[in-house]
Amino acid sequence: MKKGLIQIALGILIVVMFYLLVDSIAKPIRFKKEQTHRYNIVIQNLKDIRTAQMAYKDVYGEFTGSFDTLEHFVKYDSLPLVFKKGEIPEELLSQISEREAIEKGMIIRDTIRINVMDSIFPDNYKIDSLRYIPFTGGRTFTMKAGEVVTGSKLKVKVFEAKAPSKFILQGLDEQMIINMNDGLEYPGLKVGSLTEANNAAGNWE
Repeated sequence: MKKGLIQIALGILIVVMFYLLVDSIAKPIRFKKEQTHRYNIVIQNLKDIRTAQMAYKDVYGEFTGSFDTLEHFVKYDSLPLVFKKGEIPEELLSQISEREAIEKGMIIRDTIRINVMDSIFPDNYKIDSLRYIPFTGGRTFTMKAGEVVTGSKLKVKVFEAKAPSKFILQGLDEQMIINMNDGLEYPGLKVGSLTEANNAAGNWE
């Protein structure tokens, strides 16, 4: 009887140890899969913020640190669109420049205004969600705008939008998040920079 109980206990122990071994292998795989899924979605949001910011700068010559301003711009402002009518006759292509053709009336350039939303985002895009970090229950990206001076003394307008991984990956294993962030310049995802002119690059690029 006692021997039988010991065998049962050993059997249970083996099963538990096997489960723990399998879980220790599968746990980082599950974490990586979920991290990749969440990061891909947040990266797309940051790309959308960048798209809106670049359009804003095209119109106003600077970036904005306000989501209210940026969302209002996308919803209600417009962008100039230059289009061309006419063309240089084939027999004159080697004899006349486009500028001369415009001066002679062969080519006419005109500018119309098109809605920002229609020109940079797909139909039914939810611009009011631009500021929110996915998977966080309503937390917002940190976004600021400013100006940096390059080594050649050139003043460059810049912006930065970012979200820490502890927010993006909330609900996942905290120690794995800490380990993942170890040694990173910024522990999360961001686009642009307030300290250097990096052409609004993302830190995932």
